[in-house]
Amino acid sequence: MSSINITALRAQFEGLGQRHPGQWPLVPRVLCGIGVMAGVIALGYFAYWSGQFEEQEALAQTELKLREEYKIKTAQAVNLEALRAQKIQVDKYVEGLQKQLPSKAEMAELLSDINQAGLGRGLQFELFKPGQVGVKDYYAELPIDIKVTGNYHDIGAFAGDMANLRRIVTLNNMSLSTGKDGMLSLDAVAKTFRYLDPEEVNAQRKAAAEKKKAEKKK
Repeated sequence: MSSINITALRAQFEGLGQRHPGQWPLVPRVLCGIGVMAGVIALGYFAYWSGQFEEQEALAQTELKLREEYKIKTAQAVNLEALRAQKIQVDKYVEGLQKQLPSKAEMAELLSDINQAGLGRGLQFELFKPGQVGVKDYYAELPIDIKVTGNYHDIGAFAGDMANLRRIVTLNNMSLSTGKDGMLSLDAVAKTFRYLDPEEVNAQRKAAAEKKKAEKKK
């Protein structure tokens, strides 16, 4: 019985190329219709639906990002007054630090203070050489090569005086050596700092803008 059905089914596929598809037997027409439908579905998926799925996924990710940003901004809005108060405190702190930095015109006075601090302790300056000013983003740094000679306690007191100056002065790269007479020599780099004047600030901003512009061109 099954062999008869297989033979009949096979007979429906014989001579299909010589007939119009509309005259094909039922089974070939059904299979052909299924094949065409599968092809249309596959073509639609790769040509249209896949792009829609990717766009939908991208939009879903964007929605999640916007939700997170909304939560952050909502929290900031709720704490806006606290943030403003915090900003005022930070501004006052920065202003206080800036007051510890001399202006460009006050640098000569500060150099004199450093020199007088050493002389006041009975130290002998063998070297006091200001170096090249290094301009940073918000301040300028002046290194001073110094070499002083004296006894241990006076040199220690001089180092303490540097820390207690009304302006910020740091001692760096310090080294001690003993002379033939038993006196100590301190070699160090004293660094002091000053805030930038308006012209220097504008020059720094211009240089930063040009650097950023050049990086974008790359």
